[in-house]
Amino acid sequence: MLSTYQYPKFDYIRPPEHSGADKKRYPVVVVGAGPVGLAAAIELAQSGVPVVLLDDDDTVSVGSRGVCYAKRTLEVLDRLGLGEPCMDKGVSWNVGRTFFREQEVYNFNLLPQPDHKRPGMINLQQYYLEEFEVKRAQELPNLDLRFKNKVVSVTPQGDGATLQVETPDGIYSLETDWLVVADGARSGIRRLMNLDIEGKIFKDRFLIADVVMKADFPHERWFWFDPPFHPGQSVLLHRQADNVYRIDFQLGWDADPEEEKKPEKVIQRIKAMLGDDREFELEWVSVYTFQCRRMNAFTHGHVLFVGDASHQVSPFGARGANSGIQDTDNLCWKLKLVVEGKAPPELLDTYSEERVFAAEENLLNSTRSTDFITPKSKTSLTFRNAVLSLARNHAFARGLVNSGRLSVPSVLTASRLNTPDDGSFAGDMVPGAPMDDAPMLVGGQEAWLLDQVGNRFAVLLFVNDTASVDARLLASCQVVAAGPLAPEVVLVATKVGAATPGLRVLEDRADRFAERYDAQHGSCYLVRPDQHVAARWRSFDAAQVGTALARATCNLS
Repeated sequence: MLSTYQYPKFDYIRPPEHSGADKKRYPVVVVGAGPVGLAAAIELAQSGVPVVLLDDDDTVSVGSRGVCYAKRTLEVLDRLGLGEPCMDKGVSWNVGRTFFREQEVYNFNLLPQPDHKRPGMINLQQYYLEEFEVKRAQELPNLDLRFKNKVVSVTPQGDGATLQVETPDGIYSLETDWLVVADGARSGIRRLMNLDIEGKIFKDRFLIADVVMKADFPHERWFWFDPPFHPGQSVLLHRQADNVYRIDFQLGWDADPEEEKKPEKVIQRIKAMLGDDREFELEWVSVYTFQCRRMNAFTHGHVLFVGDASHQVSPFGARGANSGIQDTDNLCWKLKLVVEGKAPPELLDTYSEERVFAAEENLLNSTRSTDFITPKSKTSLTFRNAVLSLARNHAFARGLVNSGRLSVPSVLTASRLNTPDDGSFAGDMVPGAPMDDAPMLVGGQEAWLLDQVGNRFAVLLFVNDTASVDARLLASCQVVAAGPLAPEVVLVATKVGAATPGLRVLEDRADRFAERYDAQHGSCYLVRPDQHVAARWRSFDAAQVGTALARATCNLS
């Protein structure tokens, strides 16, 4: 088969434990150098936490695998220094189309609002993301990335864990205060610890074909129910980088995986779809089944599970890698504060609480999508086909069409880290919500709100004119910034006039902040390091901000 990608081989480096170095205990060890484990290690390392990352392989994942990366994930990758290379290589898209037999019945736009930095989705083969992440990891001096290091034993302890790690030079022992497990759906560490993962396995099979071809298809997601080229089943088409198209064919549970993967069988299916005149070559083929499952809790003492190691969903909706990277975004700032002694270990319990809630949302949406795509009875099939037939001309039916509810971030309104509103606000930026982006001016240069905050607590204070900021308000801002968590106070202003010593100023150049955050003069938002809203007020009060910060870090006595 053709290959548009050259798989790198990463060097095995003899660990210091094999070279007679003094025994060392590490603050954090991450296991698994896939997209999620690499994201966790990068975020911890760039925030100042030394981390060791272990992986049993010496290259990136084979095949496209994870394909779609959602706007929220791109915003996280921006903060890891990875957004630009992913955008440069990936295929951006916002529109998805659904077809029933030969007719389009429904379409959607993932980004109906203007003035956001990132698109609704990009398509990018997983191996590219991992390659970019490895390069970024190797730039960080306090990230020790170890390939061909396989964890063969885990002994949890009250204050950490001890690992036995197998390498080409033999087995060595490693001790850590905190173990982050990102070793995938077949997690070896989960099995070593005898931890259960519960849920539903779906009895259906799908064929993935990565096809290299030159085509003028638009940058959109296309999904067919019962198309004439694959009757009775469904098909999904995505364009990726390098003129590689990802095609998923539903096969049914009785299909023989080995037979279906044969090139001649795959080529026959693709020709039926594209026609005999379309030239193409196969790059990668696989057959998969899927499941919707999760662990009951993602934290087990000092062992913390992220990504597919803790939860698995069907591929419809692009909820796998996206939710895994959002796991690390939730976990790492909390772990940093605990490692530094600025928050109690109890804060990590909220990682499990918040991300179990998110996993439940993903599992529910994923299960519903799968049930719609693969009806399990004649009655369900009749209902689905009736919905699809009606959707072309009747708006009420379009809300019932489900070819995969695509990944969106969870709104953590029930989190105990939130401070309830004590004023009246409109809009979506409630405590627990992920922040909306907005265009800004910084020093006269165009910028984006989300690029100006994140990785630390921040207080956004909205004013009509910086000239209204007096000495008393500046003093209150300094009190907040001098607290133990040192949040930054940032002014967001409609008009930038007089200088404001010691404060950064963002100019709301299109009034989108005022619109999206229902901001009036004096409105104030406390935002978490992962860019979720923690609290908001109609006026700035240093004592209230301090209390909300304490609540958001489990430091409230």
